[in-house]
Amino acid sequence: MNFVRKLVLLLIFCLSIVKTPVLAQEVEIKSFEGKVSRIIEEKKLEVEGQRQLYQKVEVEISKGDEEGNKVVIENGKYPLANVVEYKKGDRVIISQEIDFEGNSFFIINDFIRRDSLFYLFLIFIVLTIIIARWRGLSSLLGMVFTFGVLMLFVLPQILKGVNPLLITVVAVVVIIPISFYLAHGIKKKTTVAVIGSIISLLITTLLAFGFIGLSKLTGLSSEEAGMLMINQGNIDMRGLLLAGIMIGSLGILDDISISQSAIVEKLIKKNKGDINKKEIYKESMDIGRDHISSMVNTLVLAYAGASLPLLLIFTNSGHPFLEVINYEFLAEEIIRTLVGSIGLIMAVPITTLIAVNWIKKNK
Repeated sequence: MNFVRKLVLLLIFCLSIVKTPVLAQEVEIKSFEGKVSRIIEEKKLEVEGQRQLYQKVEVEISKGDEEGNKVVIENGKYPLANVVEYKKGDRVIISQEIDFEGNSFFIINDFIRRDSLFYLFLIFIVLTIIIARWRGLSSLLGMVFTFGVLMLFVLPQILKGVNPLLITVVAVVVIIPISFYLAHGIKKKTTVAVIGSIISLLITTLLAFGFIGLSKLTGLSSEEAGMLMINQGNIDMRGLLLAGIMIGSLGILDDISISQSAIVEKLIKKNKGDINKKEIYKESMDIGRDHISSMVNTLVLAYAGASLPLLLIFTNSGHPFLEVINYEFLAEEIIRTLVGSIGLIMAVPITTLIAVNWIKKNK
């Protein structure tokens, strides 16, 4: 049996060596930006028994090697679940595919959306600085730093085949203190929040690691993960899933840990230090419980909102609920939500306990 398996693997390897160069030469794809200059034809077309929108549009290329040229593109010629309707003036991204015989044709990939994204991001920056002032500006710097670490360090290293969990741990150890201090200043409450977040994240990671294994998750439940595995076969997909849970939990822990630390500091200042640790802990935990209840609900709604189309499909499928939750993509989201929620819950008492002992001691 082992011999047969080895023989099959050897055959697949040999075929991949033979076919890869040929495929690379068969089709050449170029991307351009353009603007719909004219709607040549528009009608309802019968495609494989379904009536759908058909358009023949003229697109003037505005960026790329073919700048200034006009091309005619057919939209809705093939059966699609949803045919996008294009109008004159729409800015689009188009692709030119050239086969090994030199034949070429163009297709519209999507709209150009970066302008609207830029304006929304600009509104976010302006409001953050106006309302939060210097603290808002420093928090934006922390956001840029975090994004830079993820894009310039974490992702390239994972693509090289380095263990995603190891890389994420290193990144988190760097991100937490720097982003926290930039956002909240070099203060005792920030230091407490850093320590509380690291401990809570460690608990979250251990739980995620254990239940990913216990639930036999592969990390290949999504289409994106499958495509990544095909193109980058050297990536540990289960490790990537765990790394994603860690990074996702980090943002939530920042909020809850700095809030609890600030509450303890305020209570001590308000009572001018004339309050014992037990009373501080009790009063801080009363507020922390409100944070827990609201944040856990927020987590569930956030994940449910992101997966709403998928949930609707399975609600309408007729399969029993206990069967549906066994599917990997749904089990993955459930574990992600519950692990993040447990990390959030643990962050409240852990950060509060550290803050009570540290801040009270230094008063």
